[in-house]
Amino acid sequence: MSVNRCMLLFSRVQHRICAKSVRNKNALVDSRCGNFGSTTSLKDPWSGPVTSRRGVYSNSSSRAPDTSLFVPLNVKSDVGGDWAVGAELTQPLDRSELLKILNKFYKRNEMQKIAADQGLDARLFHQAFISFRKYVLEVSTLSADLHIILNDICCGAGHIDDLYPYFMRHAKQIFPMLDCMEDLRKISDLRVPANWYPEARAIQRKVIFHAGPTNSGKTHHAIQRYLAAKSGVYCGPLKLLAHEIFEKSNTAGVPCDLVTGEERTFVDAEGRQAEHVACTIEMCSVTTPYEVAVIDEIQMIRDFSRGWAWTRALLGLCAEEIHVCGESAAINFVTELMYTTGEEVEVRNYERLTPCSILDRAVESLDNLRPGDCIVCFSKNDIYSISRQIEIRGLECAVIYGSLPPGTKLSQAKKFNDPEDPCKILVATDAIGMGLNLSIKRIIFNSLVKPNINEKGEKELDTISTSQALQIAGRAGRFSSIFKEGEVTTMHRDDLPILKEILSRTVHAIEIAGLHPTSEQIEMFAYHLPDATLSNLIDIFVSLSQVDGMYFVCNIDDFKFLADMIQHIPLNLRSRYVFCTAPINKKQPFVCTSFLKFARQFSRDEPLTFDWVCRLVSWPLVPPKNIKDLVHLEAVHDVLDLYLWLSYRFMDMFPDANRVREIQQELDSIIQLGVRNITRLIRATETSATPGTDPLSNQRRPGPSPVSPRKVRGAPKAQDSGVEAGQLDKSLGSRLVQEGLLTPDLLRQLQKEWSKEHRQEEVGGKLVAETLNNKI
Repeated sequence: MSVNRCMLLFSRVQHRICAKSVRNKNALVDSRCGNFGSTTSLKDPWSGPVTSRRGVYSNSSSRAPDTSLFVPLNVKSDVGGDWAVGAELTQPLDRSELLKILNKFYKRNEMQKIAADQGLDARLFHQAFISFRKYVLEVSTLSADLHIILNDICCGAGHIDDLYPYFMRHAKQIFPMLDCMEDLRKISDLRVPANWYPEARAIQRKVIFHAGPTNSGKTHHAIQRYLAAKSGVYCGPLKLLAHEIFEKSNTAGVPCDLVTGEERTFVDAEGRQAEHVACTIEMCSVTTPYEVAVIDEIQMIRDFSRGWAWTRALLGLCAEEIHVCGESAAINFVTELMYTTGEEVEVRNYERLTPCSILDRAVESLDNLRPGDCIVCFSKNDIYSISRQIEIRGLECAVIYGSLPPGTKLSQAKKFNDPEDPCKILVATDAIGMGLNLSIKRIIFNSLVKPNINEKGEKELDTISTSQALQIAGRAGRFSSIFKEGEVTTMHRDDLPILKEILSRTVHAIEIAGLHPTSEQIEMFAYHLPDATLSNLIDIFVSLSQVDGMYFVCNIDDFKFLADMIQHIPLNLRSRYVFCTAPINKKQPFVCTSFLKFARQFSRDEPLTFDWVCRLVSWPLVPPKNIKDLVHLEAVHDVLDLYLWLSYRFMDMFPDANRVREIQQELDSIIQLGVRNITRLIRATETSATPGTDPLSNQRRPGPSPVSPRKVRGAPKAQDSGVEAGQLDKSLGSRLVQEGLLTPDLLRQLQKEWSKEHRQEEVGGKLVAETLNNKI
């Protein structure tokens, strides 16, 4: 014990020297005091300003992080070994005296100022002090050095400031990011994304921008160059567009593969890759060399959720020629972006091939519908209601909306386009805006209000933008259809002047492009913060991320939603990250619970077999008897899509992709049958609805509520999800908690979100839903 006493006496002197330096007004803690408060930092290699044609962008590395995202870790209260020697050398400590000393330390402004220089702002200082006080007062055995210092202060032989090194030691234990802030800033530095793609920077690419409105032939000209090239890649925003180019290329005698998130189709019987590939933009390779690449709908580079995929393709594709297709509003921005890579942009402008005019009269009544009409709605409920009313008038109509499987959409489009089919009316959401060739004579806007995702990831009802209106209106009178002239109008008289004003505006120029953290960056973050949750890692990454004025970090709320949902499931970081990037509809309870079961089965290292999936979805399924059944079948189709999507990321754990695809095709046929009989399903739903409920959702209608100034007559629901949204059934929730698939807290969060999304209000006889906050 004498050796221990000598060591502790030396430690005592050393820490008193440290404490003395703390009280020095001109310095923090002397570097000779070990790790307590060392101010050594690494120089940021990106500290210089970033220059572009927009000017000089200031370095944001000095920006204070959002410390509300720093979640304190728990510190073990008890220690073992010889740590009780502190009380042996001195005496037991009086808890009441300790409380007085600690509170005096907390009130010392000098301590707060010094701590702030170490990254502890007022919020973190308070949290760290609460934890430190709890540790000191509740731990059964304090470390010897801290015990001795506290005893000295109690006896008047020490100063209150002597606690600072020990306070900071504790603060860095519960906030480990304080010790690696500079490293975290470097990892999250997103200011020069062009440098992420060395293969693309190693070649001099020729960029050709095909600019023009809908139905101007811009994509056609780009595709002709793609087909003539020795090798090429087409990058589209939708699976339907990728399928269209895949079929067009192979029909033209140019072997072409298809790659989407859920599908890989190789034209070669032995699976050898073709020289051409059509893919969804998220799936394009930035390491494979091509002669020609086509990037379609470039204006989506500013999309708050998916814009990163267009940025990645534009900066990273290894192609001699990059053919970009989209709105003229993106020309200047793409030119400027290519300036940062040293590449020039050739612009080719196109005019619309067929005329399209805005009518002077609204339709006003469904009695005035004509063959070739397409009524555009922004909610499923409006689609169901209008389809029912059209059927009452003895007319047939096709129905297309976003959550329908691609095969069903194509089937409905074929039915509408067929001159021999009696179906001459189409009721659709803005899902027709791209990806489908339709013979439409007249576009009729049932409403001009649409739910949009803002930059914060929140849904809000707002009047459609000029870009959206032009995209939809441009579907009328397409060059390849039987109608050589297009017409646009509204259903309601009051909306027509608003539509004319919207279409007369100039489309806002694109000024920013989306970015997204990669799995490698998140893994590096996790190395420094091993105890943080994936959702918290993402939050801290975005908080510390540095971007210049040309970029923004895409919204990651959906990613965080999935991360929180499976946080309690034991997965390694890479697998957890992949699961959280899965494209699922978080508003569908069945899809969410299936996602949880997938993750749980995966975590047990048990393959998700075909039989397992069949039990999950209760296969075989029968044709729907009402709208609720139809919505459930759509959710099952999404679950099978999820299986296929994961099967290409974890082939060993999802081994039966081919068999699952076969039953998905059968399910697509069942859904097609249901959609063909949709008016009968609506009648069945109306019949089964209880009094005082909405017949289309079978949920009790709430009373009217005040209408926000943003809302206008004819506003749709705030979500295009119809009857699938709603409260999570209590018995189902209880089962999920009991089975360990949900934590009680997450169940409450899910119930809270779904209940918020399901609030409705009646305005002028139409449903108006207001999503207050989709964020958990």
